[in-house]
Amino acid sequence: MPLAAATTAAARGGETRLALHLDHVEDMALLRRTAECGASSVMFDSSRLPDAENIAATREAARWAHGQGLFVEAELGEIGGKGSAHTPGVRTDPADAARFVDETGVDALAVAVGTSHAMVSRTAALDLRLIERISEVVPVPLVLHGSSGVPHTALRAAVKHGMTKINIGTLLNVSFTRAVRATLAQDPESVDPRRYLGPARDAMTDAVSDCLMALTTSDSP
Repeated sequence: MPLAAATTAAARGGETRLALHLDHVEDMALLRRTAECGASSVMFDSSRLPDAENIAATREAARWAHGQGLFVEAELGEIGGKGSAHTPGVRTDPADAARFVDETGVDALAVAVGTSHAMVSRTAALDLRLIERISEVVPVPLVLHGSSGVPHTALRAAVKHGMTKINIGTLLNVSFTRAVRATLAQDPESVDPRRYLGPARDAMTDAVSDCLMALTTSDSP
């Protein structure tokens, strides 16, 4: 909670419009602390459960969260005997996605279209036609998890084909860690965290800026 309070204060004190999002909440007790910690949206993740149980748990979570005025994101889990929604090779079926949203009442849906979580190389190949098909039948914003593994041009294409929310986390971790390692390599005797955390924050800031520019820049000449 202290970290959440600090994050909330930073968000409220900045000039940029921000939403404080609590990601991948798997525990109902933690979910019920979302409003308390200052977040305005939450991603409730019961995607590891079988389809029917995922729907039931997500429906309950959405009902409670909406009563608190929270925006709710979810992730489609096991469908038709498939593995996790982000196991390489797994794809979300548009009809299943539409049914999931209808039965749970969530405000946004993360779908499997070619990415996987925690990718450290930008080698994912998106199924743009599938994104388009899902967006045609699902009435809420689509979310792309694992976006750190997608090249900028493909991310822009995903948005054009119907993707709304782009989750980028691992790329920031990679940028931060590389900068720490580089600084310590240059000064192996350094023991003051301020000496290497500053450059690491700068590297993460540059990564965020690069992604934002990529997503707001057209491919047209």
